Amino acid sequence: MNGSNADTADGHQHATGGDGAAVGRTRSAPAARGGRAGGRVRMTGKQRREQLLEIGRSVFAERGYDGTSVEEIAERAGVSKPVVYEHFGGKEGLYAVVVDREMQLLLDMVTGALTGGHSRELLEQAAFALMDYIDTSTDGFKILVRDSPVAQSTGSFASLISDIATQVEDILGLEFKSRGFDPRLAPMYSQMLVGMVALTGQWWLEVRKPQKAEVAAHLVNLAWHGLEGLERHPKLVGERRV
Repeated sequence: MNGSNADTADGHQHATGGDGAAVGRTRSAPAARGGRAGGRVRMTGKQRREQLLEIGRSVFAERGYDGTSVEEIAERAGVSKPVVYEHFGGKEGLYAVVVDREMQLLLDMVTGALTGGHSRELLEQAAFALMDYIDTSTDGFKILVRDSPVAQSTGSFASLISDIATQVEDILGLEFKSRGFDPRLAPMYSQMLVGMVALTGQWWLEVRKPQKAEVAAHLVNLAWHGLEGLERHPKLVGERRV
């Protein structure tokens, strides 16, 4: 018989037939009729995993990594602790998956937004995409900007910013070349530009004003007009010891 596994809220899995009805165990009448046992929804393993990811994402954003416990995640999901361990191996494993998902989402949003042909337009698109991510995925952004004990295995916000800067690097290199600047400096400048947008986004996350489109416009205003008057060989005007 071709069957699949259905995950219940108490953490047990039951073999199911093609119609999803549990077999091989004694079922209560309500569970047989409505797919519920004791008022709890029966889930597949995949559904349970997604539920735990969403709950974990919310709790990590609210309490941070250190303040989050497997017990609380399990309680909010209506399951026992072993269910969390079964799916992710523990808190660290769950956190790693949450961070990886958020990093990929942000990277996809920024790189996918770079469709314009003019350099300033591309800069506007990158800035607005990051602001848009902060606005629509606030919990994810809060998680990314925090350091954690598993940063080495999952990456960090700094490494993500570096990935995004790499996307901007080629665009900036062409701009430098057309203006007679050394294109080898483009990687450094792209880090500066993307870092400026990211830090501004952290500030805006708390104040939420002005509106994100206006913030993006001001960011581009500073970055673009700064580039417009860029010196080829900048030097410090004050005396500094090397």
